[in-house]
Amino acid sequence: MPNIKIFSGSSHQDLSQKIADRLGLELGKVVTKKFSNQETCVEIGESVRGEDVYIVQSGCGEINDNLMELLIMINACKIASASRVTAVIPCFPYARQDKKDKGFFDIPVDNLYAEPAVLKWIRENISEWRNCTIVSPDAGGAKRVTSIADRLNVDFALIHKERKKANEVDRMVLVGDVKDRVAILVDDMADTCGTICHAADKLLSAGATRVYAILTHGIFSGPAISRINNVIDISMILAEAIRRTHNGESVSYLFSHVPL
Repeated sequence: MPNIKIFSGSSHQDLSQKIADRLGLELGKVVTKKFSNQETCVEIGESVRGEDVYIVQSGCGEINDNLMELLIMINACKIASASRVTAVIPCFPYARQDKKDKGFFDIPVDNLYAEPAVLKWIRENISEWRNCTIVSPDAGGAKRVTSIADRLNVDFALIHKERKKANEVDRMVLVGDVKDRVAILVDDMADTCGTICHAADKLLSAGATRVYAILTHGIFSGPAISRINNVIDISMILAEAIRRTHNGESVSYLFSHVPL
């Protein structure tokens, strides 16, 4: 792929490497460091003049530092005369607070969906998926789970939760039937994973034979990481989005398909 460069921020270098490998490219040379006053410094180690540049930086870990690092990298590439700079952000920071649907952007934005990868993983990894119930851990995710349940032709359920405060669930009520079925929890974000663990306990007490949890954005703060066993690889989706954007092809294909 000519005239394309991929750079990785410091948030998730392993994911960036997988994306580059899938595209048959080397990651661009970049050095990030901190000055003594904790300001971020970024040095692009190769020419980007006339190149189509993609910067992979997620909103996880040290969110504020990572966001500032991304902005500095974008600015450095623009100053160095890159023909185009695209930020690839697997987890968009501050979206949890701002519920506007991309209304504040004045630049082109493609929102990629995890549903095709989730459906593929369920069919390939859960042998009993035909006898499962897709469950949302809260009412807000009802649209998400009904879409997945419809694609799989299975039932869905949801859990109504009442919170005392953020990250602390007071009470859960199951709406739907999971007795003698595999329950698959699907949610958009896992922070401390307390909600998911409580929901799993609720489903098991309601008669579910087994419980899986599929989470789009793993924030994994506090004790969360010790509760998570498996991660779905999304690098192929991001790599294909980069390839299609670079070649001027439609990205909407990825809204319902997983690239081979």
